[in-house]
Amino acid sequence: MGQALGLIQVDQSTVAIKESFGKYDEVLGPGCHFLPWCIGKQIAGYLSLRVQQLDVRCETKTKDNVFVNVVASVQYRALADKASDAFYRLTNTREQIQSYVFDVIRASVPKMNLDDAFEQKNEIAKAVEDELEKAMSMYGYEIVQTLIVDIEPDEHVKRAMNEINAAARLRVAANEKAEAEKILQIKRAEGDAESKYLAGLGIARQRQAIVDGLRDSVLAFSENVPGTSAKDVMDMVLVTQYFDTMKEIGASSKSSSVFIPHGPGAVKDIAAQIRDGQLQAKFV
Repeated sequence: MGQALGLIQVDQSTVAIKESFGKYDEVLGPGCHFLPWCIGKQIAGYLSLRVQQLDVRCETKTKDNVFVNVVASVQYRALADKASDAFYRLTNTREQIQSYVFDVIRASVPKMNLDDAFEQKNEIAKAVEDELEKAMSMYGYEIVQTLIVDIEPDEHVKRAMNEINAAARLRVAANEKAEAEKILQIKRAEGDAESKYLAGLGIARQRQAIVDGLRDSVLAFSENVPGTSAKDVMDMVLVTQYFDTMKEIGASSKSSSVFIPHGPGAVKDIAAQIRDGQLQAKFV
């Protein structure tokens, strides 16, 4: 009914292109407008001023001969003051933007290695945005933002990259494990050496204490029993220790049988043997 009366409605964030007998007349903003169709006035079309997004997938090759798919997202919008240029000068805006994206990406990425392409995504996006801004401004469009959202190498390349990364991490882990085992062995050797040193020190002190005790006993006995020599006292002490040892061996339930040549006349020989053994231990 409104069109029959020459009334049209233009929605918010939209402009209408008005023509008179097929010639551009003016741009109509949002609201209600009188359009006397009977005198050749008509609406050629509508143009949205909202921000739109175009996702472009471009296949290209890197400097190290790896084929990748670069996914770029371009956000753009038509300018209200250049609505006539945006409406009349381009037949297909999305294809035009896509062509410029292809051109910039295929000129930039082949100069980079694959790793550099991942690191320089922002530089690639900035190059695409600058080129689009210069090209599309003359057609009445503004480039709001350009993003490189993904770089996808071939599946075999991704698998190989993951294997290289895994191998590198395993190598680091192996080095760390070997270093830890090395430190453990060094510490174990140091502890063993310290233990043996302390054990030897304890044995030396034990022997020294035995010798000192025997010396004190011999001197005390010689002083208290006149007519005895130090040799007589030493023989008696050694024989006493010998019989104490034999007693302990016989009293132990786990000891094996010990056969020693023994007789009343052999006590002197036993004392001599024990004394010689003690003296040899002292000088070792």
